[in-house]
Amino acid sequence: MEPNPVRECQLQARRIVIKVGSSTLTREGKLRPRKFSELSRSISELVDQGREVVLVSSGAIAAGSHRLGWTHRDHSIPEKQAAAAVGQIGLVDMYQRRFARHGRQIGQILLTRGGLQDRERFLNARHTLLALLQMGTVPIVNENDTVSTDEIRFGDNDSLSATIVNLISADLLIIVTDVDGLYAEPPAASGPRPDLLDVVEQITPEIEAAAKGPGSRFGRGGMTTKLEAARMAALSGAATVVCNGRQSDAIGRIAAGESVGTLFLAGERMASRKHWLAFTAQTRGTLTLDPGAANALLSDGRSLLPVGILAVEGDFGVGDAVVCVDAQARPLARGLSAYTSGDIQRIKGIAAKEIFRVLGYSNGSEVIHRDDLVVLDD
Repeated sequence: MEPNPVRECQLQARRIVIKVGSSTLTREGKLRPRKFSELSRSISELVDQGREVVLVSSGAIAAGSHRLGWTHRDHSIPEKQAAAAVGQIGLVDMYQRRFARHGRQIGQILLTRGGLQDRERFLNARHTLLALLQMGTVPIVNENDTVSTDEIRFGDNDSLSATIVNLISADLLIIVTDVDGLYAEPPAASGPRPDLLDVVEQITPEIEAAAKGPGSRFGRGGMTTKLEAARMAALSGAATVVCNGRQSDAIGRIAAGESVGTLFLAGERMASRKHWLAFTAQTRGTLTLDPGAANALLSDGRSLLPVGILAVEGDFGVGDAVVCVDAQARPLARGLSAYTSGDIQRIKGIAAKEIFRVLGYSNGSEVIHRDDLVVLDD
């Protein structure tokens, strides 16, 4: 099939993140060797073409649950952590044996959201991934579910894959799942399927409404999490394709520019540091702003000065991430504080020229400099 001109971004992508869900890799928790063979072949072919590929793989908890004889998901967090520990071994062993058939080495990287919230660890993970790619190795990434209780309860590999897109400045995110893509409306349990959306230029409220629906029995993400991943990837300057893993050679056809699944177009690339601040960094406190300061941040792209701060919550230090809210507690922006929470309590509401007189020192006129601040898009 000839490449689709609208899908040229798929054909031109040189650095690709592929996320594969539990529903594709397992059946009732049992690993599906044939899917691992197909996946390793497709990725090896892309690497042979000179492309760089990072694989974000789910399946550890599902595989471990099967090995432990579980048939339902109502287990405690420690039990799920134990299942992840058991399942991850089989998961990586399967990948290693399948990629070896194509002469490819793999590298395992287990990440936690908490680890990536630290900027230095975030950059260390980036350097490791880029080194592996430079060596022609295929990095296989998963959440470290054995220690990350928050990820098991609320996290998903869809958002992790979008974080990896930002980490390595990827051009394309491919999310392989058990549905054909995004339908124009949520499919009913019975009856004809709605129209499949070919290309989504922008994620609107109507698109969000079309994404409502549950995840699989072992998976943690439905279409809504994939939409959020596409939104995050777009802000990294990457396009996203959501496709069905049951389709023949879906990954290869997508990389060739064919119309497979639903394509979410890339947006304007946000600086990696600001993307980290918006989506990954953990906030340590809250600053409530008056209307003038809120308008200066949102409309004028200004820095945050102490005069516009009404209240301070939390215990944070210099360089910690904080969220700025208006008087109605609506989040406006995130930024890195130039002062401790205690010192901001002392200087809130005063003119910048008074900072040295009150504190006996000054880190500058701005509590948050505009270069360390990202406005949150409603």
